[in-house]
Amino acid sequence: MQTLLIALLSGLGFIVAYHTYGRWLGRKIFRLTAGHVCPSQKFNDGVDYVPTARGVVFGHHFASIAGTGPIVGPAIGIMWGWLPALLWVVLGSIFIGAVHDFGALVVSLRNNGQTVGDVAGRLLNRRVRLLFLLVLFLALTIVLAIFGLVIASVFKQFPSAIFPCTIQIPIAVTIGYWLHRRGVHLLLPSLLALVLMYLSVIYGDTGWLHTINNTMAEWSAWTWVVLLLIYSYIASVLPVWGLLQPRDYINSLQLISVMGLLVLGLVVAAFVGGAPLADGTRPALELAAPMVNWNPAGAPLIFPFLFITIACGAISGFHCLVSSGTSSKQLSNERDARFVGYGGMLTEGFLAVLVILACAAGLGLGLAKADGTVLLGHEAWLTRYSVWSSGLGPLVAAFVDGSSNLLKSLGIPGGVAVALMGVFVASFAGTTLDSACRLQRYVIQELATTVAPRAAGSFDLLAWLRGKHGATIVAIFFAGLIAASPPSGHEWSLANAGKGGLLLWPLFGATNQLLGGLSFLVIAFYLWRRGIAVWFVILPMIFMLIVPMWAMIWQVFIGGVDAPSWLSQGKWLLVGIAVATLLLEVWMLIEAFKLFPRAKGVIEANAIEPVRA
Repeated sequence: MQTLLIALLSGLGFIVAYHTYGRWLGRKIFRLTAGHVCPSQKFNDGVDYVPTARGVVFGHHFASIAGTGPIVGPAIGIMWGWLPALLWVVLGSIFIGAVHDFGALVVSLRNNGQTVGDVAGRLLNRRVRLLFLLVLFLALTIVLAIFGLVIASVFKQFPSAIFPCTIQIPIAVTIGYWLHRRGVHLLLPSLLALVLMYLSVIYGDTGWLHTINNTMAEWSAWTWVVLLLIYSYIASVLPVWGLLQPRDYINSLQLISVMGLLVLGLVVAAFVGGAPLADGTRPALELAAPMVNWNPAGAPLIFPFLFITIACGAISGFHCLVSSGTSSKQLSNERDARFVGYGGMLTEGFLAVLVILACAAGLGLGLAKADGTVLLGHEAWLTRYSVWSSGLGPLVAAFVDGSSNLLKSLGIPGGVAVALMGVFVASFAGTTLDSACRLQRYVIQELATTVAPRAAGSFDLLAWLRGKHGATIVAIFFAGLIAASPPSGHEWSLANAGKGGLLLWPLFGATNQLLGGLSFLVIAFYLWRRGIAVWFVILPMIFMLIVPMWAMIWQVFIGGVDAPSWLSQGKWLLVGIAVATLLLEVWMLIEAFKLFPRAKGVIEANAIEPVRA
């Protein structure tokens, strides 16, 4: 019952926050109005700027920001105990993460749908713009290099997820055409897509499809990475309504419905127990993870590492790119920004709560061993959490095992439950991958414009980079180059290729959270220059600048007994990129500190003010 109470109170807290704090932000701070012409209407090009119903934009936004972050992060973070993880997710998402996403979306809406990096050039100066874009480029390169490996890992562990994830693409293209060209009502395509996707989960691993799934599961990581990067290229250059938007939307329908099933599973398991065991008894739903564990074996310090380990679900700097990169180009009514920006982050926060409970309690409902015996409670939990760093695969498996146990308590067959949760994870990773490629394309185009606004000659490299095809090719080239590198300590081979993203993965947590702090900096300057209160932004901004900086310094120079510093291990690539990132941050902060006292109430030069309809 305690587990169910945690879920219900968390959900209630998110609803209350949306209708109180979120409403105050929208009305009193950002002053949203339906009378402003949105960038999607002002620059409607049918490719990137496309006026879209808010439900579809929410689906795209939620599916893009969630990814595997709110799954992997909380699945690791509960090693410090479920209570610290839960508190950070609930309080962080309400007062930091949702404010960050909402603010980035509004600032972009008021600046022609430009990314926060581009907007920083006007609010601060051109040097900050360039520095910010370089940080964005690094963060997105890591995402593109690693998420193909994440999807490959899921497919290898859960082959039954391959066909349902693949069939989503033609379904999305059909739905996109139906909605955009035919102008039909959203309800019928939504129901049809949801039914088709659930049928693909139930029957997608039977007969000859089972053989195909298992054959494809044996493909190397490099094969999957190449195929997924090609798919990302196509999704990036197609009109947003053709693939990216409808795929994210129908994925969000499935993902939200699965979250609903997990809540129902919690209800049933709380009152009657999990799925019946061999002797007919139903195990009780109890928290198998410790409430607090300050010093897990082999783990770094809880402060600051809890706050960079659990990013998505509390706050993630990557979200500012989705808010200002794609979602702001699709909203057709400025008032929908609260629903998409603030509401989307709270929905992700609730997902992170469900992940914590699935790993902390659902896993204890039963974990089958190779000899046929079933472990329960804390013993089952320790099977997945005996060591701090067990890799992406076991952590994803911990969530899939725990959540599928909750679904099985509803009477859903075990095979279907596992397939459904495998699709859940892989779909989230896929939507992040294709959105990240499109966002990286925007960043490269903005970098090319920053270096040389004008170009001449028969073939100009910078002019090519400002085009969508050139920028996308460069994006997948760098991601593929890193992915093709062998992991640390291994020689290059086809078996090791595709795993190179693991080289930079240790940087992602701190870099991602640092990006959130820098995004807050841009939001603060936007409000400060307009004489609007910034107190609610300043404290989260300071926290999100100091914590990732401290974590990165600890990793590079200090370390611990179980986790030596990168410098002492001679990991020069990580050391070099980390030090460069720290220097970029310090430089940007110096520029901001010098400008801040002189910027109050002074509208930036070349400011873009909203146009009224």
